[in-house]
Amino acid sequence: MSEVGIFAVKTTASQERTVADMIMNREEPSVHAALAPDSLTSYVMVEADDESVFERILDEIPHARGVVPGESDIAEVEHFLSPKPDVEGIAEGDIVELIAGPFKGEKAQVQRIDEGKDQVTVELYEATVPIPVTVRGDQIRVLDSEER
Repeated sequence: MSEVGIFAVKTTASQERTVADMIMNREEPSVHAALAPDSLTSYVMVEADDESVFERILDEIPHARGVVPGESDIAEVEHFLSPKPDVEGIAEGDIVELIAGPFKGEKAQVQRIDEGKDQVTVELYEATVPIPVTVRGDQIRVLDSEER
């Protein structure tokens, strides 16, 4: 069996997931995986046996613009494969805005961070009595950080 490579396929902007799905739906035996990370615009990473497979399939896939010459190494795409926690980049004392849940639109100060559960305990500013509220990391947006 030949060595498998990772190739970058250029796509139309905002069509990365569509192109990745279409490549995988072709059930081409020499294509093993397609990755369309949110942080990478206009490209899809495709794991395939060799570059020649793209000559056959890309003409039939709308929004696929071509293959970037050369192979990528697994080290170049590794950081796309493990999700980063939502609480990353948030520190105790940061001023945040709640963007979901019953307190949506409220401003608060971060009191505690639980990275294991991906949760943040905040204290609402507008509350008459300071009540700690625990929310998921994806339900807040940092407005002002003391680290900066």
